[in-house]
Amino acid sequence: MPLPPILIVEDQPRVAKALALLLELHGLPSLAVEDPNAAVDVVSQREVSVILQDMNFSPGAASGEEGVALFRRLHALVPQVPILLLTAWGSIEHAVRLIQEGACDYLEKPWDDEKLIERIQSLLRQRGPEAPRSVDASRRQLSRSHDLEGLIYASSALHEVVELALKVARAEVPILITGPNGSGKERIAELVQRNSNRAQEPFVRVNVGALPDALLEAELFGSEAGAYTGASKRRTGRFEAAHGGTLLLDEIGNLSADGQAKLLRVLQTGQFERLGSSATRQVDVRILAATNADLPAAIARGEFREDLYFRLNVIELRVPALAERPDDILPLAEEFVRQLTPRGQGPLRLSEAARRKLIAHPWPGNVRELRNAIQRAVLVASGQVLQPADLGLGPAGSPPAHSGTIGSHPEPAADSGEDSPEDAEERRETEAALLAADGVVAQAAASLGISRQALYRRMQRLGIVLERRPRRDPS
Repeated sequence: MPLPPILIVEDQPRVAKALALLLELHGLPSLAVEDPNAAVDVVSQREVSVILQDMNFSPGAASGEEGVALFRRLHALVPQVPILLLTAWGSIEHAVRLIQEGACDYLEKPWDDEKLIERIQSLLRQRGPEAPRSVDASRRQLSRSHDLEGLIYASSALHEVVELALKVARAEVPILITGPNGSGKERIAELVQRNSNRAQEPFVRVNVGALPDALLEAELFGSEAGAYTGASKRRTGRFEAAHGGTLLLDEIGNLSADGQAKLLRVLQTGQFERLGSSATRQVDVRILAATNADLPAAIARGEFREDLYFRLNVIELRVPALAERPDDILPLAEEFVRQLTPRGQGPLRLSEAARRKLIAHPWPGNVRELRNAIQRAVLVASGQVLQPADLGLGPAGSPPAHSGTIGSHPEPAADSGEDSPEDAEERRETEAALLAADGVVAQAAASLGISRQALYRRMQRLGIVLERRPRRDPS
């Protein structure tokens, strides 16, 4: 059966002719039209294999709004037909947004002939009645043309995030990365940066949510010597350090109102002043922002600026919780076993029972909690095979237990003799950590190498309740 033609939607005859000739040289049939209405007529009357669509059609138009309208009409009529966008600089932002709506990709003008043909051939290979490729096969194909940073995953949920991240990596637009704590937002940010046009330039990260207002300005914008007490020399801020490259603003949802206002100004203008200086500096920085907060809800509560949200959220990459992508649990666990096994200890592996335990666990702490569980198992295992008890996980589905008041000096409770030897040892370890941390659960969890949520679950399983001292739950 002959291949249906590739529909070229391009208002400049010379450009359309060049595209048709390029396709012909590679044995690909094409059909060119000059305006949106003609394109709609074609797809309404005959089959096409791929749509190659420009973003502007009126003389002098450069905004890309015509292309947005046409894409939506075509995608509604033939949602199964892949649409590849051709865009000039002024309409890149629209093209990037359309990827979220279903566009396959975009190429900037003037395009690279080789890349254009490679992308079209890739889209053609995906047509037809054959079964969809596996995530593993799709990931391997992506790895041939992109740097996946050693990212380990097997789920279609994360694969969709990765594909979108790679599509928008080259665009000079801000990206907002959302998802729960420990889900891998920073890894996605690294993926975007490594595949961007700024991959060889600085990549600077800052947890803006952890900065008090008194330090925020100096940390982000720098300071002159003598600008504040203790400032004995000039300090370079994060924006200046990231000039020409990428700046990751982590925990953006925890930024104070004053911090949001200061950040918005530099995002709008690219200009700032060092603390203690009146000289205005200009920077060229690509912004990535990450948060586990529900920013639309924070806007509704008056806690986050709507104008800042829209400035940051040109594209949103939502990283699913680990519980939403269970196919990733075992591949990640096995990779952590490999990474965390001490040199010279010999290969370790997970028992079938341990693998079932990992799959059944709800993972409220996400990938970070999984890594901590594997690290614990590697440290305490008595043999080469990691068992469920080595993981330190409570019963599947158990929520963390919270006590009413955390006292200042927890003391270990006497062992009643009811625990198994493993539980008794774990109880002693946990209570000692709580005692050393003065009852601060987060600090105790860090000393044990597990997440705070994992420590709460362990405390519930062992019956430890913090009031003024650890004790057995009387219930």
